Amino acid sequence: MRVVVREMTTSDQLQLTGSATALGYRMPAEWEPQSCVWLVRPHNEETWPGCLTAAQAEWDAWRAVLHQVVEVREISALGIPTNDSWIRDFGPVFVRHPARGIAGHSFRFNGWGDKYEPRTLDDAVPAAISARWGMPLWTHDFVLEGGSIDVNGSGTVLTTRQCLEGLNRNPSSGLAGIESTLQDSLGVTNIVWLPGGIKGDDTDGHIDDIARFISRDTIVALRAPQGHPDHEVLEANWDALQSACDESGQRLKVIALPVPEPIEYDFPADRFGPGGRSMVPASHANFLLSNGTAFVPVFGGASDDRALEVLARVLPGWQIKGVMARNLVVGLGSLHCLSCHQPSALA
Repeated sequence: MRVVVREMTTSDQLQLTGSATALGYRMPAEWEPQSCVWLVRPHNEETWPGCLTAAQAEWDAWRAVLHQVVEVREISALGIPTNDSWIRDFGPVFVRHPARGIAGHSFRFNGWGDKYEPRTLDDAVPAAISARWGMPLWTHDFVLEGGSIDVNGSGTVLTTRQCLEGLNRNPSSGLAGIESTLQDSLGVTNIVWLPGGIKGDDTDGHIDDIARFISRDTIVALRAPQGHPDHEVLEANWDALQSACDESGQRLKVIALPVPEPIEYDFPADRFGPGGRSMVPASHANFLLSNGTAFVPVFGGASDDRALEVLARVLPGWQIKGVMARNLVVGLGSLHCLSCHQPSALA
């Protein structure tokens, strides 16, 4: 597949073309060693209406514990402006070569299907990181957010049809074009498709809110009881996972992760229409794995302890840290959405 390259701001020697997979690059799994995690502190008042200060306090507390296990690099400290803080979706998608080290993909970011004002500052972040840190970079016309994909590091990627096949992303690509882009870019041969995402998620079904790899052959997936607003879609996802296989054709193990009780917030009326009250996408699946510690969003409800217990059982030897995110999730995401991990250069 030919990679379509748009105008670059990085120097010529940093511009990459062709298939990353053919060149021997792959996207490492999140549990592999990391050199740093990129963050953007919450700063957009419209994203956290009436609770920006409280969201910043939760973010600050999380940053403090995250810094204990991995280097934290803040975009603002580099003088790089952003529209918002969801760097998982507009930051580089990092890949690694066994001899050449780390490179990145800059996929086009269109504000989750042009739902908001143009996000031109966010879209420019990967090129800015590339230029500042001398990181080789592929730049694509293809729209892809980091939160929409999750890999096991050995050839399988997990994603949703609701997001990647949506007409507000890449309407002319078709399924074959989408799969070819994922395979050529991420070093994968196998794609596991789930139907869709949870209510309150403005990303059209990002995978990092519903199902995540925690080892090469094991996925934790949200499962909700009858009567919960997300029961139907999560059961459809669960059913799809029962027949899902890894890149070698072996059936994947699937572990249920509990869902919080629905959390609603009184948004301004112009955000979601008259009344403004809307469900937010509170999810324990929006965790970040980093250098032996799982940072898990918690929301002050009965599901918190149960989710931490599940992850402690399936991640033996890992530290499991609950991080309060009840105000952060008002922005319609939490810890994974707010972070972009960079793998270590050495495998």
